[in-house]
Amino acid sequence: MQMRKLVTMLCLSNACFLCAFPQLQKGEIDIANLPVAKDHYLSEYNFDHPVDSMRWLTEPAGLHVSFASSDQHYFRTEVPGVKENTDWQETGWKGERLNAMILVWSPDSLSQVRFTLHNLFNSKGAILSKSKIQIKLVRYVLSNYPYNATNVTCDVSPNKNGYLMPDRLEDFERFDLPGRTIRPVWLSINLPQGIEAGVYQGTIDVNTEKSHFVLKVHIKIQNQSLPKPHEWQYRLDLWQNPWIIAWYNHVEPWSVEHKVLLKKHLKLYADAGGKYITTYAVHSPWWDNSYSIEETMIEWVKQQNGSWKFDYNIFDQYVQLAMETGIDKAITIYTPVPWGNRFRYKDEKTGNYLYGVWPLGSTEFKNVWNVFLTDLRMHLQKKGWLEKTYLGINETTLEETMAAIKVIKEHSQKWKITYAGNWHHELDGLLNDYSFLYGYEPTADTLKAREARGATSTFYVCCNPPKPNDFLFSPPAEGRWLSWYSAARGYNGFLRWAYDAWPADPSRDARHTLWPAGDCFLVYPSGNSSLRFEKLKEGIEDYEKIMILRQMAIKSTNEKVKELLAELNTHLHSLISEHDFDTEKIMTELDKGRTIINRLSDEINR
Repeated sequence: MQMRKLVTMLCLSNACFLCAFPQLQKGEIDIANLPVAKDHYLSEYNFDHPVDSMRWLTEPAGLHVSFASSDQHYFRTEVPGVKENTDWQETGWKGERLNAMILVWSPDSLSQVRFTLHNLFNSKGAILSKSKIQIKLVRYVLSNYPYNATNVTCDVSPNKNGYLMPDRLEDFERFDLPGRTIRPVWLSINLPQGIEAGVYQGTIDVNTEKSHFVLKVHIKIQNQSLPKPHEWQYRLDLWQNPWIIAWYNHVEPWSVEHKVLLKKHLKLYADAGGKYITTYAVHSPWWDNSYSIEETMIEWVKQQNGSWKFDYNIFDQYVQLAMETGIDKAITIYTPVPWGNRFRYKDEKTGNYLYGVWPLGSTEFKNVWNVFLTDLRMHLQKKGWLEKTYLGINETTLEETMAAIKVIKEHSQKWKITYAGNWHHELDGLLNDYSFLYGYEPTADTLKAREARGATSTFYVCCNPPKPNDFLFSPPAEGRWLSWYSAARGYNGFLRWAYDAWPADPSRDARHTLWPAGDCFLVYPSGNSSLRFEKLKEGIEDYEKIMILRQMAIKSTNEKVKELLAELNTHLHSLISEHDFDTEKIMTELDKGRTIINRLSDEINR
């Protein structure tokens, strides 16, 4: 009886409690956890505020338009502080792409800002068609470090705040400009290969509902030609993750829709002279730390009788698609050394995926990889791809790398191997392609010896060093400087992870849970480029021009040409000892280098 009374009292107590605190409905979310709803989708975040709001009070009313340096950043709510310049003068080669930054700003709100492009003409009436001129809106993207940061780590950012950085490029017809803001606009001119040399002039109109502005353009086209990107000497290696394109666009991987998107996406890489096709022989080689995992392109199947078979369907599809886009100089297959020596395979009997952990020194690793390498070699020979294929190893210890190379070379001395990591003299003679982490590099004599025996050498930056780099918050000048450094050190090119390892919302928010913003991607969804990618390409074009001019100058008997070549080489050598990476200094170094190139180009053709 007493127990019944106790139960009754507890039930009444619970009922009173539920009346006082209503029970959550199914699927209900606490208000404290709900994101704040917006009236419209924001193409970019706009929660920043000016550091010096008083500057806007002294800014004259109405539309302001000016060319500005593309080597530094301009912030959305800050008065740009540039000396207004409406006249752009630039020099380039046939086949080169010239870029400029245009800033539009106003203390007042402006509606329907739009640009009208016109043909450019030389003194003889020859035309540089407006169809070769492009303009792109520069969007602001969220960073986890402030501009020009030096406290960068390969770990969670120490900064609790976010920072808006100009980076993403997108097409536009017109835009509205809120009061007390600026909008960068990216201007590009693709100089045709067959155009007549000379000075071309014209204008660009900038209009709003109530204002009109005219910009002047003067382009000097020298009598030199830059080859098409496919023929560039520079070995650009940006690692790709094709699954992320399917993930972001919600399409089935390797469907027709996916491959259409991939072609557009890869064209940016091809147009920058991309040489390497990134492929994967193992599932998730990099510690499962990408937002969309890099999956295997070669399915490993353990059959019921214990033997192995390999399905190259996805591998073949991706390689063929990349080659059709123009990326066809090299194929890298990652990796015999995945994170934790973990290898995924399908068990034919159960249909389940299983994981084997095969330490590099183990008999099981050697046996399985011998079977795989034999099958892989036969497949590559059949496709005609063997000679351009490298087995890729990334940032593993010297001991691990040597153990993997031992197995590969015992299988066949003909396998080509590429490695990205610190310089180790023990690896030098074993690697056909070696990419050194900036700051952990070999001597100039070592590089010359590698070149003499036909081996290629590049360098890379990643989540370190803080400078030079091409993070979202890096001064754009550093992106161009990287390839000048390649030329100075005698490297064949540049490597970077990654081309497209996007975080969750890359178009607006470049932050990663671990790495500095922009570290894991250089281009945006829908085939949109970035300031960082365009500056990288500028540097690559400079590298190509340097290589061409050196060859021509060596053959020249013109003493002035010899003097300018010596001046160029001296300038390049000075870059090797650069340690401060002061932005103004880097910009000055680039300007000086481009001036020498222009003078040398003119003198060779005099």
